[in-house]
Amino acid sequence: MTEAIATCHCGAVTLRLAAAPETVTRCDCSLCRRYGVLWAYYPITDVTIEAKAPTDTYAWNGKNVDFHRCATCGCVTHWYPRARTRDRMGINARLLDPEVLDAAKLIDKDDAGTGLFR
Repeated sequence: MTEAIATCHCGAVTLRLAAAPETVTRCDCSLCRRYGVLWAYYPITDVTIEAKAPTDTYAWNGKNVDFHRCATCGCVTHWYPRARTRDRMGINARLLDPEVLDAAKLIDKDDAGTGLFR
């Protein structure tokens, strides 16, 4: 497996992934659908985050995770768990090169509880 790299629009935030994602998840919860993201999930140890400046964060509802975005261009880059016992994080797969994203299988997740998928 080869490393995959995701970057925000301006290049201030780079996420180095141990491997390209095999799957990406389209969540239809109220936040994710508004962000327009596709999530790729990784063990925290498989991701290196390089940020030229601190990211802005937002914690929603139960405040279980912090959603990060580039403070310069505004791209949502990743979410990171608040509890140190959690070992997984989410990467915005839309920041990957199109050919890397196209190779991944798309999974729909119904966190909105509608029973409907796109």
